[in-house]
Amino acid sequence: MNEKPKPNSNIKWVIQVTILSFTLSIIFSFISNIAVSKLSIIPAVLILILVILIGVIFDIIGVAVTVADESEIHAKASKKIKGAKESINLIRNSSKVSNICADVIGDICGVLSGAISATIALKLTTELNMPDNIQFFISAFVASLTIGGKAIGKDFAKQNATKILGIIGNIISR
Repeated sequence: MNEKPKPNSNIKWVIQVTILSFTLSIIFSFISNIAVSKLSIIPAVLILILVILIGVIFDIIGVAVTVADESEIHAKASKKIKGAKESINLIRNSSKVSNICADVIGDICGVLSGAISATIALKLTTELNMPDNIQFFISAFVASLTIGGKAIGKDFAKQNATKILGIIGNIISR
């Protein structure tokens, strides 16, 4: 049933996802850095937490789509459960979906969280006269939140892949 992708289609996909990543990175970096630089520290931290959560959530989706059991989703589709057909589509395109969710969005969120944390560190040093080396603590804290969140998320995704895809399929079907 699963056909092997043609070599040229893989090259085409790599080019497309590279251009998509570049474009999204520029847009999100520009928006977040402009927005965060104009905010006070508390809203900037809230945006940072949101960016980390988005990265973790999309990593969860990326893992879930690669480990989900398609037969379970087919059972839901046979019962005409909303979003099941979309979930099957996600599974059948799992390498691309995983690449976009975990790599493109997840990695962009990682880069953004680094840039936002640097902006927050700069604000802390200039506005609150905190020591310059606070940036090392903030960077380490953001990295640990991201890595820890993704570690928890991967286990969660493995155990709940069908439920996760049901939710995503339902969202897509609207």
